[in-house]
Amino acid sequence: MIHPKVLIRLIHINWVMMFHGLDEFVLKTHLFRPIRYLVYLSPHYWFKKEKENRGVRIRRTLEDLGPIYVKFGQALSTRKDLLPEDIANELVKLQDKVPPFDSDVAIEIIEQSLAMSVDEAFAEFNPTPLASASVAQVHAAVLHSGENVVVKVLRPEMEARIQADVNLMYEVAKFAERFWDDARRLRAVEVVAEFEKTTLDELDLVREASNAAKLRRNFKDSDSLYIPDIHWNYTRKKIMVMERIHGIPIGDIPMLREQGANFKSLAERGVQIFFTQVFRDNFFHADMHPGNIFVEIPDKYIAVDFGIMGSLSLTDQRYLAENFLAFFNRDYNRVAQMHIESGWVPHTTRIEDFEIAIRSVCEPIFEKPLKDISFGLLLLRLFQTARRFDMVVQPQLVLLQKTLLNIEGLGRDLYPELDLWKTAKPFLEDWFHQRLGPKAKIKEALKKFPEVAEHFPEIPNLLFQALDSAANANRQLSAHNEEMELIRKQLEKNYKGTIMAIIISATLLGLTILF
Repeated sequence: MIHPKVLIRLIHINWVMMFHGLDEFVLKTHLFRPIRYLVYLSPHYWFKKEKENRGVRIRRTLEDLGPIYVKFGQALSTRKDLLPEDIANELVKLQDKVPPFDSDVAIEIIEQSLAMSVDEAFAEFNPTPLASASVAQVHAAVLHSGENVVVKVLRPEMEARIQADVNLMYEVAKFAERFWDDARRLRAVEVVAEFEKTTLDELDLVREASNAAKLRRNFKDSDSLYIPDIHWNYTRKKIMVMERIHGIPIGDIPMLREQGANFKSLAERGVQIFFTQVFRDNFFHADMHPGNIFVEIPDKYIAVDFGIMGSLSLTDQRYLAENFLAFFNRDYNRVAQMHIESGWVPHTTRIEDFEIAIRSVCEPIFEKPLKDISFGLLLLRLFQTARRFDMVVQPQLVLLQKTLLNIEGLGRDLYPELDLWKTAKPFLEDWFHQRLGPKAKIKEALKKFPEVAEHFPEIPNLLFQALDSAANANRQLSAHNEEMELIRKQLEKNYKGTIMAIIISATLLGLTILF
């Protein structure tokens, strides 16, 4: 049974869609189909203004529905190749141009969090937001020490709004898993749970600040990626203060071109940064839409917004690396084997059939630049293959898949001639050599040496105990063997007696019959 609050939210979503003129979508849903004729009784239907283009209507609908829907629009905006141009151009505005909330409310949140006035905290504070996104907005400020900073302020009542929509997603996922086989295979409920965790984590700006600090350490002195410094004295759960950066938004291609950006290098470095974060550091930026990425001319990235970060288990990391490398080497048999070994497809799957299916999907896109690859068709064929072989979605990898799609979308915009395979393959080969080669094994043994050495004094005693246990085991085994030998002799004796008794009985019986 659907909870009344969930039902009310579902009706509200449909109403918002109708209000923004998306009637054609709403009235086709099962919920409204039986009463679709009632729309003609609504004054809004007869007196509504002339429709704006569909891109604007979709963007405004997502904005009104709240942060989860805005994030969905942001994710779609990174893949202009999969969307009609008018919709893609509008969804780009969701990256950093979501309508801001009242500045007085932002100032109130800052003052409550810091327990001091804005004037006490900052030498200057600009009440007009620099940017506004789904979860927070950013204001420029200057510290009393003279440092230029930005103040990120969480939108009010975010947790309640997000939880309401997550509850709705759970209900839809449970309903889908009950009546749709593909939903069970896609593990819809687990995917929602993973989404809930990452989204709610984003509402703690102290957590985000710690993510930024870790990523900054990982890329210290890097010439590819810069992470702004955090001012911890002014950071709380609802506000975060960090160094103000100056760069060109990655989505502003005309400005990048005018300033002399190296597009080829940017595209290649984007791929390398992604693989470095995933495999070297096991800690990756999982919200890399263009609103969070800037460029320092000619080819250095600057990242902001660290609310959503991803990491993998060592097992998943190893399997992914091997899958990527086997894929780059066109070793589809190995790809098929690893999918079966990892449990991503059933163990009853015939490797040969799965190998052929993977080859048929992957071969057409090999050694092609991004501009010549239809990722819409590729995703469709991958989904068909997954369904045919009952491939189970791994919820823990959803963030990684989303990030990879974002990176590929950025690469397509920056340098369509990019060869994704040639750029990534050397990195993975080097990673395997460093992680799994002989030197790596020696280094791992040396790393564990202090732990082993700590137990050296106990070795003689442990050795004596082992030898004593072995001796006891030998004595017990010898006694056991003697007992078994006695039993064997007794059984043999009994066996001979039984045979003799049978022979005597048979003889007596024969004589009786004879006489």
